[in-house]
Amino acid sequence: MARDLSDLSHLARPGAEIAVRVTPKASRDRIEAEGAVLRVYVTAMPEDGRAIVAVQKLLAKAMGVAKSRLVLRRGATSRDKVFGVE
Repeated sequence: MARDLSDLSHLARPGAEIAVRVTPKASRDRIEAEGAVLRVYVTAMPEDGRAIVAVQKLLAKAMGVAKSRLVLRRGATSRDKVFGVE
């Protein structure tokens, strides 16, 4: 069963890597946890990096960090992405 997440501040450690599965073109922006997987749903289209920017903003807000502290490490063209916290 998935649960909606709004506080991910426990993940905001420098050097941490956060693996997410992204679903673009969703009906609303949200983050859910299914087991050990973070699923991020964004309304942005997956073109010209719009979905990546939307995921970065949503994760940063949920973690309570500046979006510039989240860096995409892997998965620029994949649904499975890894963000690093600086």
